[in-house]
Amino acid sequence: MALSDPDLSGSTAFITGTTRGIGKRLALALADRGCNVVSTGKTTDSDDSDLEGSIEQTAREVRDRGAEALALELDLRDEARVEEAIDRFGEVDIVINNASAIQLANIADLPADRFDLLTDVNVRGTHLVAHAFADHLAGLDEAWLLSNSPPIVTDRSPGKAPYAWSKLGMSFVTLSLAEELAGDDVGCNTFWPVTTIDTRATRYFGLGTADDWRTPEVVSDAVLEILARDPAECTGNSFYDEELLREAGVTDFSAYNLTDGDPAPMSARLFDPAFEREA
Repeated sequence: MALSDPDLSGSTAFITGTTRGIGKRLALALADRGCNVVSTGKTTDSDDSDLEGSIEQTAREVRDRGAEALALELDLRDEARVEEAIDRFGEVDIVINNASAIQLANIADLPADRFDLLTDVNVRGTHLVAHAFADHLAGLDEAWLLSNSPPIVTDRSPGKAPYAWSKLGMSFVTLSLAEELAGDDVGCNTFWPVTTIDTRATRYFGLGTADDWRTPEVVSDAVLEILARDPAECTGNSFYDEELLREAGVTDFSAYNLTDGDPAPMSARLFDPAFEREA
């Protein structure tokens, strides 16, 4: 097994939702490869919150790895704040839509304000980030826009339709942008974990137990596999983390598991109930 270790020195990544979980792991993994990071989210050092993590804490850990960092308080519904990242670094060549709202509920049980939150943060937020960066990324020699969202493989998701709509909307925006920026050497792709990932949201919403979870490193390693490719050639794809890592030669995923045994593909089956792993 030889996982990719791309040299990202001189690059700058704008990542949404870096206070904890997958977003933080992505920020630190990229920083370990020399990438500067714009750490964004709503939780700051000054918040009176019991939640672990803040955008400043992630930025400090990025700097400890030798990269530059900007902590940018950001509500994804606030269009103006996104531009500050470009103003600070002058060039942002990796954009990752990671942050999203989650609530699994039947249509009859989900009130309108919660539907609005899912739509505003997930679909509209992805659009705002893509809109803000599209021309900027197209003007660079090589660039990436990635979204943490699933393949579009279903036309219905009973029991979780509003959440599915918002996550599939993230993918729809990203994959459509791949076509709009074709020829501009911008790799627009989605990535999605096969298993549930151990995050605060996973635990809060009771999405399985430790037996069902993997660590966020399985996602960050998969994203590094994308970033090691040529964005001009690698665009318009929806990747599963296991797919990327198997291509890199990984056959034993136990290092990512929280307990013994192989977690079921719960995350993939959220939107593709018939999903089966490669034999």
